Amino acid sequence: MDLDLFRHILETDSTSGQERTLAEFLEDRLRVDGCVVRRFEVGDGTLNLLLDWSASGAPSFVFCSHLDTVPPYIAPETVPVRAGDILPDGKVAAMDDTMFTGRGTCDAKGQFFTMYSTCLELASEGHRDFGLLLLSGEETGSFGAKAYTRDCPGGEYVLVGEPTDNRPVRASKGTKSFRVTLRGKACHSGYPEHGRSAVSMFVDFMNRLGTVDFPEDPILGKTTWNVGKLSGDNPQNILSPEVTFRLYFRTTFATDDLIQHKLEGICPKGSSIEAFGGDRPLEYHHGAPGLTTTTVSFGSDAPRLEKFAQKAICGPGSILTAHTPDEYVLLSQMEEAKSLYRRIFENFIQTKQ
Repeated sequence: MDLDLFRHILETDSTSGQERTLAEFLEDRLRVDGCVVRRFEVGDGTLNLLLDWSASGAPSFVFCSHLDTVPPYIAPETVPVRAGDILPDGKVAAMDDTMFTGRGTCDAKGQFFTMYSTCLELASEGHRDFGLLLLSGEETGSFGAKAYTRDCPGGEYVLVGEPTDNRPVRASKGTKSFRVTLRGKACHSGYPEHGRSAVSMFVDFMNRLGTVDFPEDPILGKTTWNVGKLSGDNPQNILSPEVTFRLYFRTTFATDDLIQHKLEGICPKGSSIEAFGGDRPLEYHHGAPGLTTTTVSFGSDAPRLEKFAQKAICGPGSILTAHTPDEYVLLSQMEEAKSLYRRIFENFIQTKQ
């Protein structure tokens, strides 16, 4: 693996909205004999790249991951690790190793760098009809994946790189997003009996939501939710006339169709719930026989890559350190991922014969 290239990739700030600089660097740097590099404008100032070893513009098998990272940018460090050392997430290093820390190391620069290294090996052995797709905007709504699906052909198989501890994903939770507006009545806070506090309504709404009995799914487990963008901009001496917030659900096969009905059942009269859509829970290809699989609660570009017949998700690193100051990936994890990627590709080739 070209670790100097990996360090340069990590040093390039590709926080969502700024990933074009990285795309343009990679467009030139990753160009090798036998590979056609194709660029696609997303439409928001960012770029998608397809490295095509099939030279057809539509390789049957596509490795895929994303260029952008969540803020803030965290500069990378390369740290030697000894067996027994404690890693940033509290795990113990199993062997002497090299650790890369900083933003994007496991979400998802480690993934696409490992995929690129895998592609070079496959090409050197004479394999063709595969490609590497690098997408923009995954962290902010999968805009790159939507644009690729809109403008480009798909293929037979897409392997999406995400931090899964190198275990192929057998199923992922869906998402549902809503904006809730609770409407009260403003009045002088010294005389609350003459108004209705939207803040109190929010507390009551949250308490009622906490008692909703969502069925547990045998594959994906419990449905979870989170509150964001909470706003109630009233002065402290006036009862709040309005509170708005976003609700974001991680849904299962058992609950995906129930969420909006449940919310409407606990929404106070005169208030409103606006749905923003999301992705349904999905099952994925196991990758190859004999691999240990997992389920995940995070989103990815995979649901938006609608023109691929089969989809798989797998990659080095842990989702529990992604998006945190402790993000890291080990060289041994990337080497293991390279072997897994090869195994999945070879299984695809064998099943086609």
